[in-house]
Amino acid sequence: MTTVGLIGSGHIGSTVARLAVAAGYDVVLSNRRGPDTLADLVDELGPRARAATPPEAAADGDLVVVTIPLKAYRDVPVDPLAGKLVIDTNNYYPDRDGRFPELDAGSTTSSELLQRHLSRSRVVKAFNNIFFKHLLALARPAGSADRSALPVAGDDPSAKAEAAAFLDRLGYDTVDAGTLADSWRYQPDTPAYGVIYSADPQDWERESPADADSVRSALAAASR
Repeated sequence: MTTVGLIGSGHIGSTVARLAVAAGYDVVLSNRRGPDTLADLVDELGPRARAATPPEAAADGDLVVVTIPLKAYRDVPVDPLAGKLVIDTNNYYPDRDGRFPELDAGSTTSSELLQRHLSRSRVVKAFNNIFFKHLLALARPAGSADRSALPVAGDDPSAKAEAAAFLDRLGYDTVDAGTLADSWRYQPDTPAYGVIYSADPQDWERESPADADSVRSALAAASR
């Protein structure tokens, strides 16, 4: 049984945890404030969930989801994640994270920054382009006519395949969006970010499925 470690347990992290538990995974949750602050979420998720520190979640996870503000990416523990699949959900929001000149210039991507920090890990970008409520609501069993797809990007083909298998169990098809350098195509302010899973761009509470063809079209429409 695969254990999913979560470094960060906010909206996206807790939603991934809910989907993972429903799919039969064990989860180890963590955040910067300490395990005690996650007691209610652990109680909600049941016996497959427990809380820990970020280094413990990194060590105990067979795959690890990093879902923290970009400005804190250097705080992600390095050694416990060596050799592991790390799924990066992050986006660059200058108002929150401060300015990163290399991101402003488009010379790199936020996931490439994390990959450089975790040089011995295998980073894949996923979950960053969908509203957390839609992520929970749109999960469907494999083969469902209204199943949605999520883009994934990474520099290691085997890591992308592992990430796709994980997303499949959680309820999503995947679209290979290329390398981490290509992941800008589904970052904020692109056609594949958020709105493709919304029934109404002015009402983000209402979700709408987006299949693989829809995601591919949105990725192809991205421009800088």
